[in-house]
Amino acid sequence: MKQFNSIFMALLPDEFRAYTVLLLIFLLFFSIYKGLIKPAFGFVLVVTVFIILGILTPKEALMGFSNVSIATIALLIVLSGAIRRNFKIEKLFDNIFLNTKSYNKFLLLMMGKVALFSSFINNTPVVTIMTPYVYNWGKKNNISPSKLLIPLSYSTILGGMITTIGTSTTLILIGLISDQNMAPIPLQYFVIIGSSVTITGILFMITVGKKLLPNNTDMLSNFTENKREYLIERRLQPNSPLIGQTVKQGGLRNLKNVYLVEIIRGRDIISPVPPNLKIESSDILIFAGNTEQIMDLTSSDLGITLPASSSYEQLPELQVVETVISTNSFLGGKTIKSANFRARFDAAVVAIHRNGEKLSGKLGSITLKAGDVLLLYTGTSFKERIETHKDLFIITGNSSDTITHQNQPYWLLAFSMVSFLLIPLGFSNLFTSLLMIFCYMFFRKMITMKNLKRDLDINVFVIMAFSITMGNAMISSGAGDMVGGLLLGFTQQLGTFGILIGLAILTALLTSFISNVGAISIIYPIALSISHSMQINYIPVMLVIAFAASSAFITPIGYQTNLIVYGPGGYTFKDFAKVGIPITVIYLVTVLALIYLLFPSMVA
Repeated sequence: MKQFNSIFMALLPDEFRAYTVLLLIFLLFFSIYKGLIKPAFGFVLVVTVFIILGILTPKEALMGFSNVSIATIALLIVLSGAIRRNFKIEKLFDNIFLNTKSYNKFLLLMMGKVALFSSFINNTPVVTIMTPYVYNWGKKNNISPSKLLIPLSYSTILGGMITTIGTSTTLILIGLISDQNMAPIPLQYFVIIGSSVTITGILFMITVGKKLLPNNTDMLSNFTENKREYLIERRLQPNSPLIGQTVKQGGLRNLKNVYLVEIIRGRDIISPVPPNLKIESSDILIFAGNTEQIMDLTSSDLGITLPASSSYEQLPELQVVETVISTNSFLGGKTIKSANFRARFDAAVVAIHRNGEKLSGKLGSITLKAGDVLLLYTGTSFKERIETHKDLFIITGNSSDTITHQNQPYWLLAFSMVSFLLIPLGFSNLFTSLLMIFCYMFFRKMITMKNLKRDLDINVFVIMAFSITMGNAMISSGAGDMVGGLLLGFTQQLGTFGILIGLAILTALLTSFISNVGAISIIYPIALSISHSMQINYIPVMLVIAFAASSAFITPIGYQTNLIVYGPGGYTFKDFAKVGIPITVIYLVTVLALIYLLFPSMVA
C-alpha cells in the first residue's frame, strides 16, 4: 500500500495537495446541495480519492469510525428511541405542558422544556418524538402547526448547546480535540454560553419571532374535510367510448364533484385541458374530486379503470397516514414506481405535497425529495415495515403502536442516575455510562435487535465518520493552514476578536448550507491553524466554531431537525430565512459578547 500511495503522491506534488483537498470538498458539498449525489456515497467517493492520491492512508481514512464521539451519538439515538417506544410519553407531555390551551403559554413552555430535554438527550430524537405531539396540539386548539414546528426545531438546537452531549456538533468537536491530545473545553463554558443563547433565542421567538412564522394550512386538514377527495390517475380501457371524442363530448367537463386536472399523453402533459381536445387510447387522465363520484365514474360505461390503490379502499377501515421523507432516505431522487414503494411499505401514495410547489404528472413518475410529505393509504403490514425502514417519519395518522413497558420507569431512572454519577467521581465516562444504560435496557427487553436496525441510520454515521476524515485531510495536506492564512489576511486588521467574528460568520454560513457536522469538520483545522499560528488560547476559538456550527436556523437543509418539521409545517426556504436570519444574528452576537467577557485577553 505504501508503494501504491507513493506512485500517486509523485503524480501529485505536495504544493497541489492542499488545492486538491479543497477542490474535492467544494465539489462534494456543491453536488450534495444541488442534489446531484447522495450524501453518504459522496463522502465515500471523496475519501476513496484521498486514499488513491496518497493524501490519506486507509488507516487514517477509517479513524472516524473508531471515534468515541460517533459511538456516543449512536448510543444517544438508540436510547432516545427506546424511551419513546417503551413509555407513555404523550401523557407525560400533557403533564409537562400543564394541558394549556393558550398559544403563547404553550410556546413558552414547549421551547423552554424542550430546550432542557435537548441539553441531555440528542436533539434529533427529541424532535422526532415531539413533532406528532406538537402537531396534534395545534390541530386540537385551532392553531396552525406552522406556528409551532419551527420553534420546536429551534429550541432543540438552542438547548443542545447547554451541555456537551446535547448535539452531535459538540460531541464531534470534543472528539477532534481529543485526537490532537489537547485538554478538553471546561463544561462551564458550554453551560454559561449555551444557557444565555437559549434564553435570548426563546425570548426572541415568543415576542418577535412568532410574528414572522407563516400560518399555513396543513395538507391533512384539507384531506380530512373529505377523506375521499384527492388527485388520482385513471387509464382508459381499450373499448372506452371516450376514445376519439372531445373532452366536452365525453361529458368530462360537467362531472359531479370531479374535474379533469390534466391529461398525460406520452411525454406531454396537457394542462389545462381544453374542451375540444380529442381523447386518445393511450391517454392517462388525472382527476381530482370526491372518491365516491370517481368510483361511480369507474363503474359507468365510460371505460375507466380503477387505480392501483383501490385495494386499500376496500379495507374495513380506511387507514390514512401522513409521512415525511427523511434526509438520508433512499427514496430521495427516486420515483414512487422505481422505488417499488407499494411492495416495500405496503402502502399506496395518494398525494404528494412539496411546500407550495405545484406538482404535475403521474404520481408514480414524480421524483421524490427529502422533506416531501406523502399521504398514504396503508395496508395491514405497514406498521411492521415502517419500523424496519428509516426512510419515512410518520407525522399524523395510524402510526406504529407505542409499546408501553409494563414496569414503572423508576428503576430505569435510578439506574441511569447512578451511571451518570460515576462520571464526576472518575469511575466512568459518558460513553461507558451510556453503554451501561443500553445494556440494562437490552437486558430488560426495552431494546431489541429490530429496534437497532430501525434507529441506527448507517448513512448518517458514514457521513459523520468521514466528515472527521475530511478534517484530517485538511490538516495533513496543509489546506487548513492555507484557508486559515487567507482568513487571517482579511480579518487580522480587526485584531484577535475580529478573527473570531470572521470564524463565526464563515462557520454559520457553512452550517446553513451543508450540515453542522460538515461545517465543524471543515472549520476545525482552520481554527486550529489560526490558534497555533497566532499563539492564542484555543478554547475561545473552539467555543466560537462550536456554537456557530450549531446556528442552523436559516435553511431547512442545515440540520436534521429542521428537515423533520419542514414538510409537516408546509414551510418554504423563505419561511426559514425570514425567522432564521434575525435569530442567527442574535445568537452569534450573544456568543461573541460572552466570549468577549469570559476571555478578555482575546480582545487585546
